Amino acid sequence: MMRAIATFGYVGLMRPAPGTWGSLAALPVAWVILTLGGWIALVVATTAVFFVGLEAARAEAEASGDHDPSHVVIDEVVGQWIALLPVGIGAAMTGSALLALWPGWIAAFVLFRIFDILKPGPVGKADRRGDAMGLMMDDVWAGAIAAVGVVLLAALAHAGMRLL
Repeated sequence: MMRAIATFGYVGLMRPAPGTWGSLAALPVAWVILTLGGWIALVVATTAVFFVGLEAARAEAEASGDHDPSHVVIDEVVGQWIALLPVGIGAAMTGSALLALWPGWIAAFVLFRIFDILKPGPVGKADRRGDAMGLMMDDVWAGAIAAVGVVLLAALAHAGMRLL
């Protein structure tokens, strides 16, 4: 059971780039959560998955002898959902359909993957902890930074539209 959680339904076993597969798999699940319960449901789901994922990641790390096994992608799911929060909030605030904000979905995915791979600042610091909390927190930080990027890109896009 813990392996199924840690790998997000075994998506983490896909190769190459299991983290990217995990992030991609997180997108349709986020859409379902946002559709059914809005951004508050996504916050609740993200929080719940963080804590369940922390235990699953800890179990997989112990079983594998690796503090950050590549097949553990539940951390990518949490980070990707954090990166998508501005899209959900934006849809709720404007009454827009979730998929009408498709540029935000793409920006959230791309920015999250960039920050997760490059590990700037607090992302890298969390990763260097070398434990399950660090494994989860580096993606929380990457998701948070990506979420800020999504907001900034949306602001730039909307400012640009007003100039036209």
